[in-house]
Amino acid sequence: MRVLRTLRQILIALLVTGGVFFTFWQIAAPGGGVFADLLDLNAPIGPTTAVQLAALVEDPTKCQTLLQAAQVEYEALPPVTGGQCPRSGTVRFEPGGIRSIAWQPASPAVSCQVAAALLLWEREVVQVAAIRHFGRRVTAIDHFGSYSCRRLYGRADGEWSEHATANAIDVAGFRLEDGTRITLSRDWDGPDANRAFLREIRNGACRLFATTLSPAYNAAHADHFHFDQARRGRLGWSMCN
Repeated sequence: MRVLRTLRQILIALLVTGGVFFTFWQIAAPGGGVFADLLDLNAPIGPTTAVQLAALVEDPTKCQTLLQAAQVEYEALPPVTGGQCPRSGTVRFEPGGIRSIAWQPASPAVSCQVAAALLLWEREVVQVAAIRHFGRRVTAIDHFGSYSCRRLYGRADGEWSEHATANAIDVAGFRLEDGTRITLSRDWDGPDANRAFLREIRNGACRLFATTLSPAYNAAHADHFHFDQARRGRLGWSMCN
């Protein structure tokens, strides 16, 4: 009996280890392998959604197919080559389709994997939180931009920002259907409902993006959320603050 019990424990350990290695091997495969194929942008956010979204960085075509299946109106933008900050696989949301929130200024160009995460964030997080805290829907999101050919914090050297490939976006505020405006700079520490709303949607973004930074992170983010899909997100390594 003791031998059988030991063999059973070894078999279970091997199966678990094999499952873990298979999962990470699939995530690391081009396009995220079959793991990314399980992603459905019409479905609620699940425990593996963030990793599946991050895996799309390797296959913009697969990402755009998912946007189409979700009935998202978008424009696929031509690649930008040459220079220090080439980019490819970027898209721009267009009016119509399943989405109900506008972006101001006019819809920015972002990497497809960021667009896919924004779609889920708008529907599953932002609108749900707006109804909960204000009884009204969000009609527009104010942003500070996506693509910017620069290094982290605008330094002269060091690592390139995810903005340099349009793989990031900075969100500054929200407009409700009654005209009410909620901004990060004023309302992060503002009235209770506004504070609760902003923290709820920050926490929801942490379930979708590889990096989510808020005014709680540092002074450089005092007036915006920063979202990106850095490659480390493919292995489930995220940053949320």
